[in-house]
Formats: sequence, C-alpha cells, structure tokens
Amino acid sequence: MRVAADVGSLELAEYQKAARLVLRHPLITASYPDKSALPLVRKWVRQLRADFGEVLGYMLLSSGDTIRLRRVQDTLDGTRPAVTRARRPFDRRRYAYLVLALSALGRSGAQIALSELADAVAADAGRIDGVGMDTGRKPDRDAFVDAVAWLEARGALRMADGSAIEWVNDPERAEALYDIDREVVGAIYAPSRVLQHLNSVTELLDGPGGGSAPAQGREARRRGNARHARRLVLEHPVVYYADVDGELRGQLRSASLAEDIERLTGLGLERRAEGVALVSAGQRFTDVAFPSAGTVAQAALLLCARIAGYLRHHSSKIERLPAATAAERLTEAARLLVAHGVPAAPVVSEKNEVLGVISHGEILRYLLPRYAGKLSGEYTAAGAKPKGKLSVLQAREVTVRDAMDRSVLCLSEDQLLADAAALMVNKKLERMPVVREGVLVGLLTREDIVRRLFGP
Repeated sequence: MRVAADVGSLELAEYQKAARLVLRHPLITASYPDKSALPLVRKWVRQLRADFGEVLGYMLLSSGDTIRLRRVQDTLDGTRPAVTRARRPFDRRRYAYLVLALSALGRSGAQIALSELADAVAADAGRIDGVGMDTGRKPDRDAFVDAVAWLEARGALRMADGSAIEWVNDPERAEALYDIDREVVGAIYAPSRVLQHLNSVTELLDGPGGGSAPAQGREARRRGNARHARRLVLEHPVVYYADVDGELRGQLRSASLAEDIERLTGLGLERRAEGVALVSAGQRFTDVAFPSAGTVAQAALLLCARIAGYLRHHSSKIERLPAATAAERLTEAARLLVAHGVPAAPVVSEKNEVLGVISHGEILRYLLPRYAGKLSGEYTAAGAKPKGKLSVLQAREVTVRDAMDRSVLCLSEDQLLADAAALMVNKKLERMPVVREGVLVGLLTREDIVRRLFGP
C-alpha cells in the first residue's frame, strides 16, 4: 500500500503538514496546539488513519473536537517529558498530580474551583504511599498548578474566573474557577490497556518484554520489524545500526522505508555508514529549535563553551545565595547570617526547594539558653533558671528544621514588580525568596525594588 495513495500532488504538502502536526502533538483539540491545527488534521483524518496504521502501527482516534494519536511504545523513553509553563520537565510529583487531577475531573461536573480540585487531589494522594499533597506547602501548590496549567493548555480546562497564580501565593484569599471539557479529559486519558491488569510499567510496551507480543509467523514478524524501524526513525533524530539487531538493520537500509517516511512527512532521510537520520532542514518537525534564529542566539551559542570552561575553573569563586539547609545545625545557620550581614535567610531542602525561613528571632529563641547557661551556670541574667527552654545539650542538637518558620511567603520569578512591592509593604517584609516551581533562584529586597524604580 502506497503512502498518501489518495492525495494529489498539489495537496501533498498540506497532507504532510497535517501528518507532522499529529506526530508532534498526539493530542489535538480546538485550541491546542493552535486553532488552525484541528481543521487541517480533520480534513485528512481518514488518509492519516490508514497511513499511520499501515506504516507505523499507530491508531488515530477522532471524536468531535479532539484527535488523539495512540502510539506504539517499543521502549520506555524519558527524553520527551511533559514540561511546565517555564519549559521545565515534570518530576514524579507533577506526573502524579496530573493523573490524579484527571481522575478527579472525570468525577466532576461542568465546573470546578481550583481549591476544590486541589482538595480532591490531596485526598487521593494521601492514600498513595510516597505521593501525598499538602495544600499548605507552596512547593506542593506549585506542582499541582503546573499540572492544572498543562491540562488548561490542551483545552481540558478553561479558566472562567480568578487567578491560579494568586491562589498559589495566597490560597486563603484567592481562588480560580474552571470550565471542564469532558471530551478533552476523556481523550487525554486513553491508555492502550486496562491499567488495573498491569503488574509493571513495562507491560505497557508493545515490543519484546511488553504485554502485546503474541507469537508471530515469518511474514507478520517482517511487517512488525518494518513498522518498528519506521517508528525508530520518526521517534529519534538519529538511529545507529550498532544499536539495533540484524533484522531491524536490514529494514533501516531498505529503500521502501525512505520512500514511506519521506512521502508521509515531507522530510529527507540521510544515510551514513553508521546509521540513518531524518533531517528537518526547515525545523518543521522539531519541538525545540537549535540553534535558535537571530544574532543574539548565535552569539550565545558561541559563548557556551567559554561559559562552561569558566564555571569549571572558577566554581569555588561563584557567590552562592545565602540559604540554610534544613538538616544543618542552627549554629551554622547563625554564622551564615552573620557572614552575609542579613537578618534572615530562606531554608531549602536537598533539592533547593524552599521549606521555610530562619531569622535572628528563631536563632535567639533556641540558642540563647545555651550561651546564657555557659556564662551563668544555666541561669538567666535575673537569676532565675529558664523555664521551658532547651538545655545546653539540647541546644547543640537543634537543627534549622526544628527552629525555622514554616509560614514563608515566596515570589515567582515572573511576578510583577509592583505586586511584589505591595506584598512586601503589606506584610512588612524586608526581603522575599524568589522561586521557580518551588526551587530557590534568588532573593528580592526592598533595596532591589527601589534601585530598579529610581536607579540609573
């Protein structure tokens, strides 16, 4: 069967554009990836369904205002993760919240408040070992809203009122209301198997070791290898002969593979002694352009090696943000504040997530009895033994986690400077941590704001 058999030569370029769209975006809705995608793909959906099934073994599902490509999974591939609004890869927590949010939306009506969805996800997460979600923790709220934003971008949710960003910063006062598109929610959750019957993630695979590889005859095996080889070329930028077995190697060298792929996508297949590569010279098939266009991007590319070399040789001279870790001794945090001349500093986890803040107040409250005891036999200046205070021995064992203030307010890096200034004035704060998805990236002070507004 010839690829694009019923497509005329004058329309072939349009058909190939539709094929590339589906391959880049396995879910297409009325708004995702843009409003022009759905009409274009819907025009060619019948031919695309036939070609994807025959050439790749994929299944193209079309229903109402959604088109969903169900791929065949030959291997577990972690190179193309879901990403946040800031283009950072999802971690396990965000994936868990995304799936739990889909489950909660499937049980919901036409609308849902962000706090209501968060409570439903938190309740389900609390019943799963190793997941959990505390809406009182900003890193958890950040991760949850990243999952919600992913769904919103694809049209599963549409904001009707409020602000998710404001809810993240102050869930007691802010709220957001979403309309639910149940058709899109159902299209996103489209597993190829009944998940309750799976014992491990490898059973989702369709190749060796997967859950759907029945005994095959010679011809069926040859067709399966032909589809596998074509999937390899489309799913990976370069395929090396040394990385595949002999049967796949023969398929990669076949003339029919190059003809099918080039006619389906409009892209050229280059052959080398070591393997094959699908080339997108006009960057019509890549999800990340490299290098990006423009003089600045080209100059930045030239500077990459120089910057990397500088960091390698001068890493000890790079000034670190004044931040304490939760596990270190409180005395070490006190020395950190003194060394940097600051009254307070954020407390971070091993992953640099903001957990709280430590200041002179917490340090004095926990450590003063230790030093008072040294000078006066554990008695206060007034002569009375401190009541309810830590002993000298206990004070030595206090960690930053024990003493820190957990009710810390953070700013996101894309928050407006005017909003940050108003928050600092209203809360009477001199400085605030700046985070990206819960991870500390900087500190903003009142002096920084004044310098920005009135400086040269």
